[in-house]
Amino acid sequence: MMKNLMIKDENDRVDGVLKVTGQAKYFAEFDLPGLTYGVLVTSTVTKGRITSLDTKLAEKAPGVIAVLSHLNKPSAPLYEQEGGSAMKIFYTDKIFFNGQPIAIVVANTFERATYAASLVKASYEQETFNTDLQKALKDANAKKLQGQPNYKRGIENAYQTAEIKVEAEYNLPIETHNPMELHGIIADWKPNNQVTVYAKTQGVKATQNTIANVFKIPLGNIQVNSEFVGGGFGMGLRTWPLEIATVMASKHLGKPVKLVITRMQMFTMVGNRPAAFQKVGLGATKDGKLTGITHAAFGESSTYENFTEGVVNMAKFMYQCDNVNTAYTIVPVDLGVPIWMRGPGEATGAFALESAIDELAHALDMDPLDFRIKNDPEIDQQKNKPFSSKNIKEAYKIGAEKIGWSQRKNKPGSIIDGAWQTGYGVSVGVFNANRGKASVKGVLKADGSLLLQSATSDIGPGTGTGMTLIAHKLLNIPVEKITFELGDSSLPPAPSQGGSATLSTVGSAVNDVCVALKSTIAELAANSNMSATANFVDVLKKNNLPSIEVTKESQAGKERDNYSLYSFSIHFVQVKVHQLTGVVKVSKIVSVGDSGTIVSPKTARSQMVGGAVGGIGMALTEESVIDHRYGRYINNNFADYHVPVNADVPEIEVHFINKPDPIINPMGAKGMGEIALIGFSAAVANAVFNATGKRIRTLPITPDKVLA
Repeated sequence: MMKNLMIKDENDRVDGVLKVTGQAKYFAEFDLPGLTYGVLVTSTVTKGRITSLDTKLAEKAPGVIAVLSHLNKPSAPLYEQEGGSAMKIFYTDKIFFNGQPIAIVVANTFERATYAASLVKASYEQETFNTDLQKALKDANAKKLQGQPNYKRGIENAYQTAEIKVEAEYNLPIETHNPMELHGIIADWKPNNQVTVYAKTQGVKATQNTIANVFKIPLGNIQVNSEFVGGGFGMGLRTWPLEIATVMASKHLGKPVKLVITRMQMFTMVGNRPAAFQKVGLGATKDGKLTGITHAAFGESSTYENFTEGVVNMAKFMYQCDNVNTAYTIVPVDLGVPIWMRGPGEATGAFALESAIDELAHALDMDPLDFRIKNDPEIDQQKNKPFSSKNIKEAYKIGAEKIGWSQRKNKPGSIIDGAWQTGYGVSVGVFNANRGKASVKGVLKADGSLLLQSATSDIGPGTGTGMTLIAHKLLNIPVEKITFELGDSSLPPAPSQGGSATLSTVGSAVNDVCVALKSTIAELAANSNMSATANFVDVLKKNNLPSIEVTKESQAGKERDNYSLYSFSIHFVQVKVHQLTGVVKVSKIVSVGDSGTIVSPKTARSQMVGGAVGGIGMALTEESVIDHRYGRYINNNFADYHVPVNADVPEIEVHFINKPDPIINPMGAKGMGEIALIGFSAAVANAVFNATGKRIRTLPITPDKVLA
């Protein structure tokens, strides 16, 4: 469990020492008695079915314990039923994407399992396939599904009759989760149907529920451990077939099985940000008032499972406009199913919308910041409700001052220093400020310590630190005396960490526990004729109590009935573009967060910095490339899939409005993880335009596009 070590002050991370000294233990580092190793065999074709699978050589290889596939179906009761997802691992001979798992080899060492997996031979009956979103969009016969209901406010396509209008198309490639920690799981199925797993998951309760559902055993039989996660970004928000396969293997063999997939397999087995094609039309009066917004988006999904996200959500409310219409369509292609990636959907949509806003400001010859301010709404027109809190104009002002916005020239290409052109860009980010339901147990002890427990997760933002600080401020207990335990499915339930909701959700339960503990101490003090200000240690000792314990479940009330709850960000970027080579360097970043009370300043800043780094990748470097002739990724490694490195990242300034939201929760804190990235790529694209006059509408912005 997470312990607080060497905390100097309330700004330190409770897990900081554990991580930098190597004491933090990630799923793959657990060593169970009799541990075996699994390696997946994957499809080499993109669509069709398996006609033969020869496992004889693999089974005879040294150290091999078993080779499992659809030919010897390990027991999984849910998969034995009709219906559900078509891609039931080892329960079908159908191939839905290149790199699909078709067998798992289990051996007594990883190296032996890897060698044996290379000996498995498969034959296929291949079918015609398509992995290209653009091709599917042009094919009138290609399947297209409504991703969410069309939205209309006022006159549809009103931008077309505006005094000034812009209409543009934007393309985003597939972007793949590439944390250093590879995905995988350790499963240990005991003969009495007791299962322990060590997983890379953003939700231990979600993983527990999935395993219980697939194998039809009680929740209480399943223990899921995931205290430390080396970067989730969305990929850990579901239990993937590879994890089910490992549990299957452990059940079948009666041995613990460990599976860690390869970097290449990360591109095919654990989702990605799907490719998207978007059309945006904007219209305004000559003095810069928006009169029409049209946003149509097309996103990828798989052929065996539909995936949707909020690509067009932002267009419905971010700007004051009486005429708005949106449409979102998903297009199945022969790839693995996508998954949410940081800033899910909204990051994709914000690139198009915020680029188009910049384009319209340029057409009006207006400063793009002034244009945004002029069209900033007082209420949420989509829901016809006031915002619970919204300080975006203050954020605009702070960011503009810090970036030196006054130095920006409205005419592109005006600032030149030798071979370099300088430009400034701005963009907005917004995401739902959510609060779910969670439970927390608190144990206040006579030794002066506080133990808090909840089955929540920490994929990096500092969950334990935030919860510790909430308790510290309410109970005035030194942070080094507070322990927050998480990542254990046996603890009080909490939702998965995603959608920027953990601090609001679990933090509210911590708040309620602390309030209840204070009340109990006050009652005990009164009953013992002690002062109301008596130290809780003295109160417990006076009452001969080693500890008192409280468990509270907390959830949102009816706040959303009357208010619109969102977190906001504003990203300012300065870039330098080399005129001869087309190289783009982000030279300065200022991000301002408007997300209510800042509970933990250090981890909050880290969230914004991490989002900016991810935004640089989205804008300038990251693109999963597929050879559509074969349906295979061709840059599925760290050498060819380019994530930002230190040389790509300048000093990042982060500022917060830090005003409590009076509606969302007792702390007044709103989520921050998503807004740290949403909109950032558009700020870079807008800065490149300001530097060069070149409008790039297809990410990433690479030198060839700058020079084209």
